[in-house]
Amino acid sequence: MGRCDPGLKLTRELTVAEEHTAQALGSGDVPVLGTPALLALAERACVEAIADDLPDGETSVGTWAEIEHLQATAIGHTVTARATLLGHHGRRLEFNVTIEEDGQTVARIRHRRLLVERSRFLARLQAPARA
Repeated sequence: MGRCDPGLKLTRELTVAEEHTAQALGSGDVPVLGTPALLALAERACVEAIADDLPDGETSVGTWAEIEHLQATAIGHTVTARATLLGHHGRRLEFNVTIEEDGQTVARIRHRRLLVERSRFLARLQAPARA
């Protein structure tokens, strides 16, 4: 396992487009930033925060998230995700992500990722199902 030191941070932005809306994602019927798009942005920030610390052949997979979506964001507006690695327990990584628009908190997300060896992880998907 690489360093993945607690405190690693990364910031990512997203300008809300039609494909990011609750309406387009099927998570609601209004044209505002959908919760699934918030989670995808948060996960991307977490993945990128640790990318340089992972040894060759390792990656991380999302295993859990808790989302508090506090405020609607309209199409054309930009949100900023700030991901911070809180710590790790063996191969399990714990993140905190805050998503803001113009200094206002849009969402708070707690997220867990698991470090895995990419080839072994993918090989398990190709194995025949057990009876």
